Amino acid sequence: MAKKAKKIVRRDWTPTELRSLKKHSKDRTPVAKISKEMKRTVGALRQKALNLGIGLGHQR
Repeated sequence: MAKKAKKIVRRDWTPTELRSLKKHSKDRTPVAKISKEMKRTVGALRQKALNLGIGLGHQR
C-alpha cells in the first residue's frame, strides 16, 4: 500500500509572530532555534525575512 503524502497546511503570519521574527533577527538568534520556537520551517522563516527585508541566520 502506498504511503499517503503529507498535506501542506499554510498558516498566515500573525502580527505577534512578525514582531518576534524581527526581534530574533536583531538578537541574531540561530534559525534552527527560531524554527523550533515558532513551529515553522527554516525555509518559511527565511522567505518571510527576505520579504520583510530583514537579515536572518547570522553565523558567529
